[in-house]
Amino acid sequence: MSSTGFPNNQKSSDRAVAAEFQQRFRDSFRIFSAPGRVNLIGEHTDYNHGFVMPAALGFYTYVAAVSRRDDELCVYSIDFEETREFALTDIVPGPTGNWSDYVHGVAAVMRSRGIPIGGANLAIKGEVPIGAGLSSSAALEVASATALLGISNIRLDGREIAAICQRAEHDYAGTKCGIMDQFISCFGKANHALLLDCRSLDFEPLKFPEGVRIVICNTMVKHELAAGEYNHRRAECEAGVRYLEQFLPDIRALRDVSESQFASYSSDMPGIIGRRCRHVISENARVLEAADALRSGNLERFGELMAESHVSLRNDYEVSCDELDLIVELASKCPGTYGARMTGGGFGGCTVNLVEADAVQDFKTTVAGKYQQRTGLQPDIYVCTAADGAREITVQDS
Repeated sequence: MSSTGFPNNQKSSDRAVAAEFQQRFRDSFRIFSAPGRVNLIGEHTDYNHGFVMPAALGFYTYVAAVSRRDDELCVYSIDFEETREFALTDIVPGPTGNWSDYVHGVAAVMRSRGIPIGGANLAIKGEVPIGAGLSSSAALEVASATALLGISNIRLDGREIAAICQRAEHDYAGTKCGIMDQFISCFGKANHALLLDCRSLDFEPLKFPEGVRIVICNTMVKHELAAGEYNHRRAECEAGVRYLEQFLPDIRALRDVSESQFASYSSDMPGIIGRRCRHVISENARVLEAADALRSGNLERFGELMAESHVSLRNDYEVSCDELDLIVELASKCPGTYGARMTGGGFGGCTVNLVEADAVQDFKTTVAGKYQQRTGLQPDIYVCTAADGAREITVQDS
């Protein structure tokens, strides 16, 4: 269990990136960062054009960057101790399974859209735990995009940056993700969640009440079927849309189907497709109600909606696992806990919990102790507040 809560080591990370870059490239440089995220509610709705409520977290990916005179992209990972080099004109779509897919994918998508980025030397350091459902991939994509644009003196709207990074993950990493992760990494706001419409990309910052903490519990497991099942769920949702189009010809995605319409037209839908659709349609409704609850400071109702979300993800969408269910069960019994649910793609990774600040220490002790007793695993538990999105860092401040 983390003894210090959520890491607050931005300055030390800045220094590590700066020192490594200076050693390897011996040149002037600039540092850019982008955060990971946690999703409070609205799981597997983003790629269905739906509603989500993420918050950016103080786990960052840092990229130190300097321009080159040629068309080469030289990328060094401090964490993996590995260098990858690419000619920007030679990058082709398709995943290799290497961490660098996210970086060269972002560069390739930019060039394909006529954005005149040049060659660059990059050094990367990541804080976002890999495989924990906190969107380490989006943090890497957005930090890389922000760095490549910054050193090329090109300004793009955050929505366009998020779309570029999403396309890179589709075409170069092989994950057909929605836009939520990249969007919140661009637009995160300290002490706020974002209510995001994944179709229009309109968003509303929602302030957290004082005295409440976001507590993230990492199960320390990631089951191997996660990546393939993610794409499979997306295909099942698309099959549901095709079925419902015979009754609702104007729909484009499950976002367009109300709960009452689904109840009217789903009786003959194949069972597994019906369960997937029911989750997405009901989850969209929960997100909108949760936004109302947060606006009015009704954390009790917000927590109830988190619980309903987890049950739906477990039973209808079938993306939970024993370890996630156990932590949610343990957390829900702790005094001062408003709500608990799995977050991220599923099959392991993290839960997100809203906990009264005064109850956090007891929460950590209880959940960690009982989880370790039942599973033999020691969870990482981080206590945090919402953070700002991608930006350039002044090295002198680090």
